[in-house]
Amino acid sequence: MQMPQPEIPPTESAEPAGTARIAGLVLAAGAGTRYGLPKALVRDSAGRSWLRNAVDVLTASGCSPVIVVLGARGAEAAALLEAGENGPSASVLVVQAADWADGLSASLRAGLRCALAQPGVETIAIIPVDVPDLNAATVSRVIGARVIGTRMIGAITASTLRQARFAGKPGHPVVIGRAHWAALIETAAGDTGAGAYLRAHEVEAVECGDLSSGRDVDTAPAR
Repeated sequence: MQMPQPEIPPTESAEPAGTARIAGLVLAAGAGTRYGLPKALVRDSAGRSWLRNAVDVLTASGCSPVIVVLGARGAEAAALLEAGENGPSASVLVVQAADWADGLSASLRAGLRCALAQPGVETIAIIPVDVPDLNAATVSRVIGARVIGTRMIGAITASTLRQARFAGKPGHPVVIGRAHWAALIETAAGDTGAGAYLRAHEVEAVECGDLSSGRDVDTAPAR
């Protein structure tokens, strides 16, 4: 690991995702004020790290490298990627965002700057760390070229803007082509990440509600 710097339902037929190389991006820098600790440090009831799970889901979906943006208690979070049964991965790039407290957009900018430096990467699949229900089948559907019913989802390119939907509601992953990165780095502000940019542009929606819930976990379970 370098420091700073599916199963397809029978109604679908998959095609190769194209020649564009796709990276993954995990946004995991926040302090998790409402949750009670940074979500990069959270484990599920079985002891599984949310952060490690997010990296593994993107990796299993064919994303390489996977960029992880950390901030609050970043050294502790990075240690979770070093530990575990699989050990560290050379395909994981950890970025410590010094300005993480400025909001989600700061993490997005840090991740996209890192992606710009990766040769051959034309698209990126972005997820926050707090979607523990997300699975590789969901990410694979959004990034893959396939026929869903009578509709063709095209291969990803440098111009792609694509987002998962869950019962019609926008969620993650968001897949963004390189042609949009500079504008996002320039315009992303506050705690909305890429939201404003996506609303201002034509985004291809991919329904995934049959594969996972898409639920962001904002607060810790009641004890």
